[in-house]
Amino acid sequence: MAPKFVLCYFNGRGYAEITRLLFAKAGVDYEDKRIEFDNWPPIKKDQPFGHLPVLTVNGNVKIAESRAIARYVAREHGFAGKNSLESAQADALVDATFDTVQAVSGYRRETDPEKKKELLADRKSVV
Repeated sequence: MAPKFVLCYFNGRGYAEITRLLFAKAGVDYEDKRIEFDNWPPIKKDQPFGHLPVLTVNGNVKIAESRAIARYVAREHGFAGKNSLESAQADALVDATFDTVQAVSGYRRETDPEKKKELLADRKSVV
């Protein structure tokens, strides 16, 4: 029987998006549980490390940390390479994707136009 996956993250793309894309590419059904920010404080204490995203597998195993989740899903569905070299290349792709997400997130959250210009100039090599 196929595992049951529940991916829990805030109602937005962010750090859960690569895992959503991996599930889509693999054609895997999963529950995409979106949390509104107002509902976060009461459930934060029940999450590993007090962070999201969290992937629950078969209702009882919680995997925390976005990169660990993405790597797990990639390995489970044949996207992590056939040998150590291909696995390292897949890891590099995951890390580069998260670097880009982090750069874009910082830029989008910044409200000061001058700081936004600095961030953009600083991140052009990343994005």
